[in-house]
Amino acid sequence: MDQPLQRLVDQVRAAQASGSPLRIRGGGSKDFYGGSLQGTPLEIGPLRGICSYEPTEMVITVRAGTPLVEVEAALAEKGQCLAFEPPRFAGATVGGMVAAGLAGPARAAVGGVRDFVLGVTLLDGRGELLQFGGQVMKNVAGYDVSRVLAGSLGVLGVIAEVSLKVPPLAAARQTLAFALDQQAAITLVQQWTTQAVPVRASAWQRGHLHVRLEGAQAAVESYARRLAGSHGATALEPAAADTFWTKLRDQKSTFFAAPPHRPVPGRSGTEADGPAATLWRLSVPPAHPPLAIEGDTLVEWGGGLRWIYSDAPAGRVRAIAAQAGGHATAYRGAIERGEAFAPLAPPLERIHRTLKAVFDPAGIFNQGRLYPWL
Repeated sequence: MDQPLQRLVDQVRAAQASGSPLRIRGGGSKDFYGGSLQGTPLEIGPLRGICSYEPTEMVITVRAGTPLVEVEAALAEKGQCLAFEPPRFAGATVGGMVAAGLAGPARAAVGGVRDFVLGVTLLDGRGELLQFGGQVMKNVAGYDVSRVLAGSLGVLGVIAEVSLKVPPLAAARQTLAFALDQQAAITLVQQWTTQAVPVRASAWQRGHLHVRLEGAQAAVESYARRLAGSHGATALEPAAADTFWTKLRDQKSTFFAAPPHRPVPGRSGTEADGPAATLWRLSVPPAHPPLAIEGDTLVEWGGGLRWIYSDAPAGRVRAIAAQAGGHATAYRGAIERGEAFAPLAPPLERIHRTLKAVFDPAGIFNQGRLYPWL
């Protein structure tokens, strides 16, 4: 065992013995996300490096503290990628990418973070190293702990190493822009999905829908002509399209750049001061009509992801999301951090408590980060 990993093992064992809470920290790029930060920082940054990379097998194994930009640079050299397009916040690491489970514009077309995780090495709350999954794409025997860790925000343990599927980049891509209201945009993207149009990403905001087509050169060109001809689209130049999707993926577009405490539209259609707005991240069935929540809105994933700045009470936002068949997460803003995620149904809460007891019996990892009681 090398020095960076041994140091982490020793720190975890000491914390377990004393019952002292630890806060797992890679690059600190997602400190804003989830519940409050508690405990002594457990720095993962020194645990970095690409352990193995087999382009022909489309698998890479990376240590958790490795900067995300380094991994993507290595993949790009071989014409491969992280297809789920995780946001590249400043200082973002591979471990944080998996722990947060956040995916970008292509999520609806290709799957999320958990769909690309093949295996992990986990440092549990007893200071023991556990291995789950592997480095092959058909390793699915038993309970898939590797994928459970995606989005767990570190409450089960320290992700020390992860193996990921890394598919090739698409041969061609083209972005089209349409002038449509929200309902028309949702309906149109859903129609294209059922027609097997190669839509890799979509985004609607303030009357404009952007759609990215990806695939074989002939197919992309053919569908681009067809969609532009029937719906009056404008084709973006490649450089402008890359800028648009990069800013959206990395949450640097004007929508995300606005502070969460900004004014929000009032009922009269004018902007009004008042309570600070929270940026909500709502997951709902893609075909669901626009939600009855006032505020600046961005729609991604063909309608499956709705970002909304709103000063509405948390209970109302969550009730509307639940009625639509989804759930709401307070991503940034004024809401109490202990209420970031929607409450769980009793059966799901029991599963969470059981997993926590198995992997972190002393409860030392990331207390309150996912739920106040976890």
